[in-house]
Amino acid sequence: MSEHDFTLPIVQRATTVDQDLEQNLLLGSVENLLNWARSSSLWPAMFGLACCAIEMIATATSRYDIARFGAEVFRASPRQADLMIVAGTVTWKMAPAVRRVYLQMPEPKWVIAFGGCATMGGPFAFGYSTLPGVNLIIPVDVYVPGCPPRPESLLTGLMMLQEKIKHNKDFGLVRGEPTGDFSQFFPPEDPIRQELESLFPPFTGPVGHRQIECGYCEHRFSADQIADPNWRCPTSLEDREGRPCFFRS
Repeated sequence: MSEHDFTLPIVQRATTVDQDLEQNLLLGSVENLLNWARSSSLWPAMFGLACCAIEMIATATSRYDIARFGAEVFRASPRQADLMIVAGTVTWKMAPAVRRVYLQMPEPKWVIAFGGCATMGGPFAFGYSTLPGVNLIIPVDVYVPGCPPRPESLLTGLMMLQEKIKHNKDFGLVRGEPTGDFSQFFPPEDPIRQELESLFPPFTGPVGHRQIECGYCEHRFSADQIADPNWRCPTSLEDREGRPCFFRS
């Protein structure tokens, strides 16, 4: 036997049932588990609007690797996406399409406003054709400033959104919903305003906002006004020569 024996003695450690359970069980709530799963597997919708979309595409390359955060599965269908990254300038003409894509996404869903244009209109903020902030048509969870922001900024915004989802207790983030009132931007008969308002509750559709003109007196009425059983034409029968109202859209 050698002079130095390095053999360690085997010591039996007696543990109780409670100690064994503490070492082998992880306690938590179903709510926290669902929030962890949702935050770790975000599926963005595959669409871009302007130059910020190039920066968004760059996050999927090997240099930045958005797959590290579980968000590399860009879905071509909004029915399979739960994250909308608004990357680029939103014009008023494009606003109904963006709102419609958002409505087609299943709940729960989240939105990142990526870049200055999506946040507040960017360099076109005072232009007649640009939406001054995408929060006017959809609720926004995280704003990423920049013109354009770098891919690292989008990854930072993604991590911030993941933290919000993990610490959420209501299965839906508390955020401001747009009102759907565009009276400060358009006159009542504007087709863009009518289409946008039809995409907000109670979702009456574009026909409910259509202005109808009388062929004789040339007064314009909405479909809701005419559908009212107490509605009467403001033009008297004498002025209409005894003929009923003739409406044209």
